[in-house]
Amino acid sequence: MPVIWLLAKNYNTMFQIIAKYVAVIGPTMLKFVFGPVTSLALGLHWSEAIILTVVGMMLSVTLFTFGGQYLKEKVLKRWSKPKRLFTKQNRMKVRVWRKYGMFGVAFLTPIILTPIGGTLLATSFGEHNYRIMLYMLASAIFWSIILVAGLYYLAHIGMHFSGH
Repeated sequence: MPVIWLLAKNYNTMFQIIAKYVAVIGPTMLKFVFGPVTSLALGLHWSEAIILTVVGMMLSVTLFTFGGQYLKEKVLKRWSKPKRLFTKQNRMKVRVWRKYGMFGVAFLTPIILTPIGGTLLATSFGEHNYRIMLYMLASAIFWSIILVAGLYYLAHIGMHFSGH
């Protein structure tokens, strides 16, 4: 049964719940698959795992959608060396973008790319912020349900066979 931290009996319990939630959201901002794995390890309910995984990805997407252009122009240019324009990796990004567009990037972001990488790729091709947020949200919800359901099911099967 999901724990609602607003109904916690005391501050220690509330702090423990918030700490668990932050422990899921933080790593999910960097790599999507960390959300379901951390949620399972912390013993969170599957519904909490789905919600926290989506929140973690969307926090990252929001930060880099609205701050991505600033980050590229101000921060990265200051500390990075000029890079070659035509590399295999850049050609692959252009090929994926031309073939699949925003839908493909959003679909691949949670499982292959990172929330940061997928968002920066979409912003670098000039996609509108609204479309980035919408497609990434749909992708985060879809993949969160798939990964959490699969992982929690495998954990349940493993516990069944181990006799616990």
